Amino acid sequence: MVDVLGGRRLVTRDGAWVEAEAALQNKVVALYFAAGRCAPSRDFTPLLSRFYEALVDEARPPAPFEVVFVSADDSAQDMLAFMSELHGAWLALPFQDPLRHELRARYRITTIPKLVIVKPSGEVITDKGRMQIRERGLACFQNWVEVADVFRNFFG
Repeated sequence: MVDVLGGRRLVTRDGAWVEAEAALQNKVVALYFAAGRCAPSRDFTPLLSRFYEALVDEARPPAPFEVVFVSADDSAQDMLAFMSELHGAWLALPFQDPLRHELRARYRITTIPKLVIVKPSGEVITDKGRMQIRERGLACFQNWVEVADVFRNFFG
C-alpha cells in the first residue's frame, strides 16, 4: 500500500496527520469504503472497530494491520462526524484528496460498505473482507497475513 499511498498524509479520527509510508509499512491494509449516511456502513463499522481493537490495540505485539477509511460521504463534515461517532482508531484518506475517487475506480467499488484487504504493493488479497470478518472473526486475519507475506512469524 506504500506504493499507492506513499508520499501522502493520512488523518486520524482525532484530526492528527500521519505519513502514510510510516503508518502502513509492512502491514496488511484494509481499505474501508463507507459513508455515515449508509445504514449498512453504520451497521458494519462497530464490528470492524472491535476487530481492529482486538488486533491492534489489545494484541501484544500489535498485529501488522491498518485500516484506511476511504469516505463516500457527501462532505468533509459528514466524514469527520462518522469517524468520530463510530470509527476505531484507524486512519483515513483526507476528504479533499482526489485519490479517494481513483481508489474507488481502481478497486471497482460499486457498493458500500466494502472492505478491500491489500498487500503492501496494493494488490488485492480479498475484496470480501466485510463478509470474512462477519463469518470468521479474527481467524481471517491469519490468512491475510500469510497471503500478504508480511511478518511471516507473527502467529508462529
